[in-house]
Amino acid sequence: MVKINDTELAVEVEGEGPAVLLVHGLGGTSNFYQVQAETLAERFRVIRVDSAGAGRSALADGISIERHAEDLVAVLDALEVESAAVVGHSMGTLVVRLLAARRPERVSALALLGAVAEPAEAGRQAQRDRAAVLRERGTGAVAPGVVANALSEHTRRTKPEVAAFVRELVMRQDPEGYARNCEALAAATDPGPIARELPLLLVTGAEDKVGAPPVSEQLAAAHGNATLEILPGIGHWTALEAAAETTDLLLKFL
Repeated sequence: MVKINDTELAVEVEGEGPAVLLVHGLGGTSNFYQVQAETLAERFRVIRVDSAGAGRSALADGISIERHAEDLVAVLDALEVESAAVVGHSMGTLVVRLLAARRPERVSALALLGAVAEPAEAGRQAQRDRAAVLRERGTGAVAPGVVANALSEHTRRTKPEVAAFVRELVMRQDPEGYARNCEALAAATDPGPIARELPLLLVTGAEDKVGAPPVSEQLAAAHGNATLEILPGIGHWTALEAAAETTDLLLKFL
């Protein structure tokens, strides 16, 4: 655990070499990247963080996309890392895009898995409603919906162990921390443009209902110099549903 901005955050560091920072999404933890981290650590210094209110990290007041981005800068400072290649998933893609937009000197390359856009009003209300359910009934009330809606039908049928792991990730969240992170997503705004010279990789599933392919396509078009990969038969939990493919794409990109 590392004290970051007055909050105890779970930070794992493995390997030696250029720094790679892995940022999970809503309902996830740093274990989302376990397969990728093990391989990347053979060539890179891999840094994983459980965001405030998620996984093993402590609950914090004022959880927001901005707060998460500030925490990442502080983690890099604590580890004496000047800049890192940064990988984000789901809500984490908003966090790392904001980091790249506001502190471009700290980001040497950017990879977005299952990229999401600023929520429309219906999406904002859905996250506020989920937060209310979490506070009233706990994580068990939302886990089945996450498994059903965020994984592809192909994954649920052929990789039940992935569905079980996603359920475990959600069920192990602190309900209040998860609720506050839902509210952070509900309040999210567009992080702004990414510098064209920044290397950008976008990977999403063809069956992703949360970070639908058009979001990644629009980000790639706006950047003008990005690599875009859409994986057939894959839903939103990209690094789990397509573990080997995601690892290979990250290795090639980095």
